[in-house]
Amino acid sequence: MLELRHLRTLVALRDTGSLVEAAERVHLTQSALSHQLKDLEARLGSALFIRKSRPVEFTRAGLRLLALSEQILPQVRVAERDLARLAGTEQGRLHMAIECHSCFQWLMPTVDHFRDHWPEVEIDIPSGHHFDPLPALAREQLDLVITADPQPLSGVHYEPLFRYEGLLAVARQHPLTGKPFVSAQDIREETLITYPVEQSRLDIFTQFLDPAGIRPKEIRTAELTIMMMQLVASGRGVCALPNWALTEYLERNYVTAVRLGPEGVWGTLYAALREETREAPWMEDFLRTARETSFAVLAGIKPA
Repeated sequence: MLELRHLRTLVALRDTGSLVEAAERVHLTQSALSHQLKDLEARLGSALFIRKSRPVEFTRAGLRLLALSEQILPQVRVAERDLARLAGTEQGRLHMAIECHSCFQWLMPTVDHFRDHWPEVEIDIPSGHHFDPLPALAREQLDLVITADPQPLSGVHYEPLFRYEGLLAVARQHPLTGKPFVSAQDIREETLITYPVEQSRLDIFTQFLDPAGIRPKEIRTAELTIMMMQLVASGRGVCALPNWALTEYLERNYVTAVRLGPEGVWGTLYAALREETREAPWMEDFLRTARETSFAVLAGIKPA
């Protein structure tokens, strides 16, 4: 009567709070997800959650199955890892580079969790490298690159991790504060603060300013997110960052954030890896762990 997919669906529904987002999480259409849940409720003879509640409110039967999920699914995951390890024929190596400046918030918990289950895999995150990460990946100097800017390279596969929305961070007293969204024209007289990377790799330019033919009055760079936030909070510029990178500063009321355009500016974060390592058991588990950790610790992201 019960299947693992049912338990995973209920967990997704609890974590996301809505049928639409839960369907995205488990890679189903909303219609297919609703059908799956109605079929399960018919088999059990009991409703599992209250329809049209936001966030989703579970019944006693639904809570009981969620409790079962917390017991069963972690054990299944451990067994899957053990079987994958037994099937492996060689010790893995995971040397990675990060092109995303604000990725450590979810990447470090991912690495820690992965290391606990794959102690035989050599993990390294080299710092201060003086080469382009993606070509280095193709040359086998690296094994994985976290990037939002995929490039067509022979033998390199891009695995989407999640989608995120870029928001414009502004000072609390800034005239743009409180607007439902900003236009490219609104940034013409602003100092735009960015990470020190090429503009061709920044969504604020490629998806928002460049199509409108707009340039900010001044561009200033900063290495660290906290430095950017200090500049923004003191009224010395504005900056565009992924929604999850702004969460802690918004919660502390340090800055405010405004959507870029009426539909927002969305990007996708990828894990780039070589084709020959794509199906290695430890690589598959790392990617799965990265997704699970991302959705557990980051707010506002969506399945890719």
